[in-house]
Amino acid sequence: MTDSDWGERGLCKSADPDELFVVGAAQNRAKAVCTGCPVRTECLAYALDERIEHGIWGGMTERDRRALLRRRPTVTSWQRLLETARSEHDQQTRSVAPASGLVQVLDEAC
Repeated sequence: MTDSDWGERGLCKSADPDELFVVGAAQNRAKAVCTGCPVRTECLAYALDERIEHGIWGGMTERDRRALLRRRPTVTSWQRLLETARSEHDQQTRSVAPASGLVQVLDEAC
């Protein structure tokens, strides 16, 4: 996650930005843009570390992110935590099965 140009590789780069800053049921459609995104973890870590309050970032709404921040108030670097969790998860699953995604990485990290 030390790559500084992750935003250039996001699936949302080609999406209408207004579609990522929505409320209500439209958030589920916006979150779907993040499915399979190669930089989903970087995006989420950035939003958590910067305390971004609006929009869908890394497949999470502002409400999702606030809840995660409340559950883990002692985390000083989400980038470091998620990078470590992803690396450990990848090592464990590399020989067993493909990674099941960011949700499992977050569950293990939190």
